Amino acid sequence: MKQAEQQASNDTKAVDSNELRKRLPNAIIIGSKKCGTRALLKQLGFHSRIVTAGREIHFFDRNFDKGYNWYRDQMPLSSPEELTIEKTPAYFISKKTPERLYNMEKKFSIYVKFIVIVRDPVKRAISDYAQGLYRASKRKKEKRSFEEKIFTSPNERKVNKSAYFIRIGLYAKHLRKWLRFFNLSQIHFVNGEQLISRPWEELEAVQKFLNISVEITKENFWYNSTKKFYCVKEKEADVMPKCLGDTKGRKHPDIDHTTVSALRKFYKPFNREFYKIVKRDFGWPE
Repeated sequence: MKQAEQQASNDTKAVDSNELRKRLPNAIIIGSKKCGTRALLKQLGFHSRIVTAGREIHFFDRNFDKGYNWYRDQMPLSSPEELTIEKTPAYFISKKTPERLYNMEKKFSIYVKFIVIVRDPVKRAISDYAQGLYRASKRKKEKRSFEEKIFTSPNERKVNKSAYFIRIGLYAKHLRKWLRFFNLSQIHFVNGEQLISRPWEELEAVQKFLNISVEITKENFWYNSTKKFYCVKEKEADVMPKCLGDTKGRKHPDIDHTTVSALRKFYKPFNREFYKIVKRDFGWPE
């Protein structure tokens, strides 16, 4: 139902256009999982020139065999003046996605901009685990401990860099795959911590990256003291703010400090390499 409402909202933005049709995306939020991709997409949807796909398409990693026409059909209707944006955070870690996107650009003579949200990889891993716990409880299934998930051996407490929760946070490793096909100037990095604490600053930078007017400002945000994050609102005072669902802002499990310390030590060289590549220090704890 929510997807249908989003689609309807997107479609009505360009209702007066004679060239209303579905188009390949101008920009894609390609990562990272549990860093705020849904929040960013929702916030960008308030811009008058942006229309957004209502769900994760997973074209380049799961549905590529369905073809470009299928991919285009998953997009919302838009006018030539509007930007179409989709988000599939699994793209950033996908091995095949960068080359497939590069080939799509060449085939259709288009230029796609990419947005990546990153946050402290230790907090990201814990958040990812918390989501797994929530889903397991809904299915009434047992869930392994965080330590069992991330260490090769509980006794050695050696971090398994191949573990799902861990490898997503190896941002430098994934970025290198993208830089084989795209210039760094084509990729914008959003600070996930700032997106939570001061979202209007990150939104301003994204709008400038997309080369559109800055319409989404501090006036569009209202702090929800219950959920502990900002909700989006229209500038008119009589419109209720729109918050993400109940699954967002859930309480994270308490993780032993020695486990956190082991993860900090593990991620330290990878984080520093990432800072060097993007020429930006995100200041994650070491």
